[in-house]
Amino acid sequence: MSLESVKAHFKKWNRENDVQVFEQSSATVDMAAETIGVIPARIAKTLSFRGEEDKAILVVAAGDAKIDNKKFRDTFGYKARMLTAEEVVEQTGHVVGGVCPFGLAKDLDVFLDVSMKRFETLFPACGSTNSAIELTCEELEEYSYAKDWIDVCKGWNEEQQEATA
Repeated sequence: MSLESVKAHFKKWNRENDVQVFEQSSATVDMAAETIGVIPARIAKTLSFRGEEDKAILVVAAGDAKIDNKKFRDTFGYKARMLTAEEVVEQTGHVVGGVCPFGLAKDLDVFLDVSMKRFETLFPACGSTNSAIELTCEELEEYSYAKDWIDVCKGWNEEQQEATA
């Protein structure tokens, strides 16, 4: 059902046939990178957090980025608390390993982390543990109906920070 809802979502842009379905699992960043043949950083992972009033928020980030709790709290005004696997399915309609900001079960706020802006294209999942689509940052923003670009991650630009320090 989840893969179908994502394909239906992409029909609006005639992109449903661009969704790739793989024989093997792409449920983790490393598995997806190996399956697709790209570096892990180019996998756009969707992280699900408890928002306000029992509504989840989604943060899409580069595969090598990790949530920075201080930046998250400064941005959203509350602590980063990830959803349980059951809550993820209830809020997004997607299973863990296939979570994406497309074809969602509920109308959720989607935010894109700046960690992805260093790439021409990225590969978010498409609602199943063996699917993805190649998108530019602009397409990802448009197709996910993202509210904003934010900076809530660490770990992806440490080399850059060390070089400028």
